[in-house]
Parts: sequence; C-alpha cells; structure tokens
Amino acid sequence: MVPLFVLLISFTLLRLTGSMGVVWLDNWSLPLRMALFLMFMLTASAHWGRGRPDLIRMVPTVFPAPGVIITVTGLLEILGGVGLLVPRTARAAAICLAILLVAMVPANIRAARQRFTILGRTAMSVTVRGAIQVIFVGALVVVAVISP
Repeated sequence: MVPLFVLLISFTLLRLTGSMGVVWLDNWSLPLRMALFLMFMLTASAHWGRGRPDLIRMVPTVFPAPGVIITVTGLLEILGGVGLLVPRTARAAAICLAILLVAMVPANIRAARQRFTILGRTAMSVTVRGAIQVIFVGALVVVAVISP
C-alpha cells in the first residue's frame, strides 16, 4: 500500500507545485513521471533491504534462482524509473515497466494465496493487489501515451 501512497501523494504535491507557478511542473506528464520514479525507487529498495527474503519467497517455485530474479527485477525497476525521467526514453521505460509489473503478477498471487508476510505484514488479497497493479499499469500507460 505504501507504494500507492507514494505515487498518489507525490503526484498531487508535484501537480500543486506546478499550479502554484513552477512552470516546468505545470503539466501532467512530468509530475506523473516523477511520481512513478519515486514509487519505483521505493519498491526497488526492497530488493536489497529487509524485504529481500520475503520477495525471494514470493517467486513461484517453477522459476530457478529466485535471488537472481529479485536482483534483476530490482535493477529493472531502477533503470525503468530513471528512464521515465528522460523525455527521450520515457515512453519505452513506461512500456517496459508495465510489462514488468504484469510479469510480477504470479508472485503477487502466490504471496496472497499463501498468506506470506512482507516486511512483517500479511500480503494483500489478490483483489486489492490487482486493483493497485491496475492503477500502476494505468499510470504507466498514460505516460506512454502522453510522452513525446
């Protein structure tokens, strides 16, 4: 839930800043890209912090080397997040991050069904997590559509 709050609050604050006269934030694209960047930096941090063992446990057993998968997905989140900030790469980064989020769905379903704990909290239900994923992917689609 924290990544959702980071996305929504940072986007709102950035848009408000733009409406108060900071010209380069007085649009939808850059504040949304910056908010997504912040969200992905937060989620990527879990790939090496206290949450790493929880994320490794989420990886479906059919996949080999779950530790490597968590490292790679964390790196992809960082690279994609940075890519969102660069106008030339924003569209491609948004598309790639949306694909990455969809690819992570099996891990989220596994965590919900098996009631894993993530950073000491029980994983969200499939319905709640799915709704949040739709918001994240939707925001990335918006970036892909409105980016130059």
